[in-house]
Amino acid sequence: MRKHYLTLLAAGLALTLVSGAHARPRIDRDEWTAPAVAAIDSPAICLAEHNVGDLLLTISNNGTVGDKPVSSLGYPQVDCFTGAPTHSCAFRANPDVQYLWGSAFWIGAVKGRDTLVSVGYDPYSFSFEMYPDAAPLGNIVYRSSVDPAKPRFEGAVSEQDFISVYYDTCETSCRGMRRDSFDGRSHRPLGIQVTQRSYAWSYPYAKDFVLFDYTIRNVGLNRLRKVYMGIFFDCDVNGPIDDICGFRRTMPAWYSPSEKCRFDDSVNFAWVADNDGDDFISPDVTGTRVVRAPTPDATISFNWWVLDHARHIDYGPQAKKSLRELGTGGSGEPRGDRNKYWYLRNGEFDFDQVFTLANRSIDTQWMFPPPDIAADISDGLDTYYLLSLGPFDLEPGQSLPLSFAYVGGLNLHRDTLNLLNLPSNPDEYYRNLDFSNLAYNATWADWVYDNPGWDTDNDGYFGKFHLCETGDSLLDRIDTLWTPDSSWIIQIDTLWKFSVVDTIWYQGDGVPDFRAASPPPRPDIRLIQSTGKVVIQFNGWQSETARDFFTHMVDFEGYRIYMARDDRWDSYTLLDTYDREDFNKYRWDTATKAFELKEDPFTLPELRCAYAPLGCADSTWDPLLYTRERPYIVPGYDDSIFYFTQQDWNRSTPGVTTGIRKLYPDATRPRTFNKDSCLASDTTDEGRFKYYEYEYTIDNLLPTVPYYFNVCTFDFGSRSLGMPPMESPRTQTPILAYAQNSSDSVEANGLKVGIYPNPYRIDAQYAALGYEGRGKGERDRPSDRNRRIHFYNLPAKCTIRIFTLDGDLVREINHNYDSSDPMSNHDTWDLISRNTQLVVSGLYYWTVESRDGQVQIGKLVIIM
Repeated sequence: MRKHYLTLLAAGLALTLVSGAHARPRIDRDEWTAPAVAAIDSPAICLAEHNVGDLLLTISNNGTVGDKPVSSLGYPQVDCFTGAPTHSCAFRANPDVQYLWGSAFWIGAVKGRDTLVSVGYDPYSFSFEMYPDAAPLGNIVYRSSVDPAKPRFEGAVSEQDFISVYYDTCETSCRGMRRDSFDGRSHRPLGIQVTQRSYAWSYPYAKDFVLFDYTIRNVGLNRLRKVYMGIFFDCDVNGPIDDICGFRRTMPAWYSPSEKCRFDDSVNFAWVADNDGDDFISPDVTGTRVVRAPTPDATISFNWWVLDHARHIDYGPQAKKSLRELGTGGSGEPRGDRNKYWYLRNGEFDFDQVFTLANRSIDTQWMFPPPDIAADISDGLDTYYLLSLGPFDLEPGQSLPLSFAYVGGLNLHRDTLNLLNLPSNPDEYYRNLDFSNLAYNATWADWVYDNPGWDTDNDGYFGKFHLCETGDSLLDRIDTLWTPDSSWIIQIDTLWKFSVVDTIWYQGDGVPDFRAASPPPRPDIRLIQSTGKVVIQFNGWQSETARDFFTHMVDFEGYRIYMARDDRWDSYTLLDTYDREDFNKYRWDTATKAFELKEDPFTLPELRCAYAPLGCADSTWDPLLYTRERPYIVPGYDDSIFYFTQQDWNRSTPGVTTGIRKLYPDATRPRTFNKDSCLASDTTDEGRFKYYEYEYTIDNLLPTVPYYFNVCTFDFGSRSLGMPPMESPRTQTPILAYAQNSSDSVEANGLKVGIYPNPYRIDAQYAALGYEGRGKGERDRPSDRNRRIHFYNLPAKCTIRIFTLDGDLVREINHNYDSSDPMSNHDTWDLISRNTQLVVSGLYYWTVESRDGQVQIGKLVIIM
């Protein structure tokens, strides 16, 4: 949320006014829950991959993340919902390079007089101590906000939700449970239940992170004291021998509005990467940011350690004041419950790994290894890290929350020779690393978790913000100045100096939202069908008036109409577009010596009022006359040099500059959207606002094949938040239809039912002609289950029956649609009998019986 303060100074007068200040194809998962991999009497452990964004990340329902831990138990590395191979953690641009071996949830506490720790998995003993129930109770649940028509939409938070529940209560009998050889005992449960929710989005600003939300419940009878929770990582970035890790607390805020207002952002992420990017094979970085702790005063610890068993290297930083003998001969790997608990609670923030050798001679607070080992550690080894927090007490029946983001960042490495700076010159090495994309994504993950400037619980607190003066400029002969929402007008007769102060919200109100900014709502779409022609009608009332809850602005920019012959993303063709007339203003930045775009688009009236020689009434002034080569210049002000470009195509005159036309071109914008108090002339008989009614006509369509249609909305993004324009996905809830007479037209004109192809020939290549294999999910079916005979001119409600010449019923199809459904006029038979067998060659006859008892009869020939 942004607020703009405009201070006007003239002739000693000061006046202050305040006004209240975006895709990708995805695998379809039709099941609600994953089938169990294990037997019915064993835990229903399985994997599911987050893949709607560019960060491909696999989760499981046993307290682990990544596909390697579960595969080590003998489970296949495949997605439970799709059967597709999984990626432990990878970026879509290079999915063969893995950035994570495995991660696990760790929790420790004092139970009675015993100190216990339960882990998703232990890298030392490869013991697994958390398990779901047997199927179906233990199955992963999948939800998605993509398609409101599907059952999985209900309760969805993101485009891809996975919900798992698992326990630490199995003691000895579970698969993968091993005796703790270090402590000399079997696993002793704390008695906890973990509900793990993970969320992913495809939006440009959210495609490189996955949010995790845990609820940890004490299901035992004992109080758990001094509870500490942690996320353990074994990354092995493109191999296990040359990883480096560290922790960044702050970085310059990428959303600072100008050089005059710079501030640091508390990014607070642990990170791990390959030491040199392997010649840009693995140049990227991943990190972890805690976004919610059970209490604001929780102590956070960051510990890392390295292992090289062949060379007997086992080292992790330990502060001298709290030095612990681990009993392993090393100072790194924590074996057994007691050592793990010490790591979870030690309160240390380890120095970054690359400084191991450099700090050895100057830092007296830490224990360091010998110089030769320190040098090897500094330039990368097999690295592990643990991010933990606590303490908390947990009574029986009580729960604790924990939320964190697993974040990817692109192009950390920019110099293939940078590794030469290690181990001796880590500062120069760091100067050649680029954490900016990781910081950008980590900030957005925090903002999606808790939306800045949004009072979720309505207690009057909106979060934290910065006030930034963006700069001075001069308004030349302005007659009228409008705010973007036209809430006030200022009359001005002379030259005015103004100062704009932005409110930059950077932190929410502390109440979780788990809500991502999205494109404007899709319009209400209807189809009018006839032979070879489809007319798309839609109402954009909600699309054009909804405020983005993230930016608090009405950011609607326009509509795009798409058509496809199948449901794949790349199959869609853009037919036409309508977008509002607005312009981008590029301002000369005196610090960067470049033109920069830092403001949201301006309408033509706004620009004319601000810059036209004759003010708001100057109808001939054209901002596009001011280009990069010939900018608009305000004399005496170096930062008041601008040029302008169109925002999108500016095809803003319905029926003239675009084929999208207004159904009611003379309708005016309603004064109120309350349908009980608006004018009767504002709405249609169906209650739709006339002003927002549009239509688009598509001619010369083949009537025999299906088409997918969609009207997508798009916005102009938010420059100040670094959020690019977003468009609703074209594959999200498209309308499938045939360019054939609608069922209403069939009934009104008494049209007869027909079928095609007739005869049906198995050698006719109907799939290539588009008659079959184009429906949702049909491309992956065996060809003998993808045959189609089409019935057209059907009543909306009828029964289709196919018989042999002897009168035996082969198949019965219940065609039951509302007459407004585009598919109410059409149905298909897959050549499968009611006994689920493929029919044989022969002569058949069919009947179509409407609800009023009228029967139509025809013949068909099948040549197999």
